[in-house]
Amino acid sequence: MLRRKPTRLELKLDDIEEFESIRKDLESRKKQREDAEVAAAGEEAAMALGAEHKSREQIINDRIGYKPQPKAGGRAAHFGTFEF
Repeated sequence: MLRRKPTRLELKLDDIEEFESIRKDLESRKKQREDAEVAAAGEEAAMALGAEHKSREQIINDRIGYKPQPKAGGRAAHFGTFEF
């Protein structure tokens, strides 16, 4: 294995400024995300304490946009138009 001298890295003023701007941008995004999560948690708590009392299943269905259709009962539903 060949040995070589360690490479010297030089940190320039432009590099420091770029690092600081990226760090500030990431911190602001993180703060916005945390604020949005706090607001969403507050809305969920308000929904749970509101006049409408929904089950956990109904809240989840509303959140994902699922609207379950009632199932038709009886044999006709299973075998189409045939009746026994």
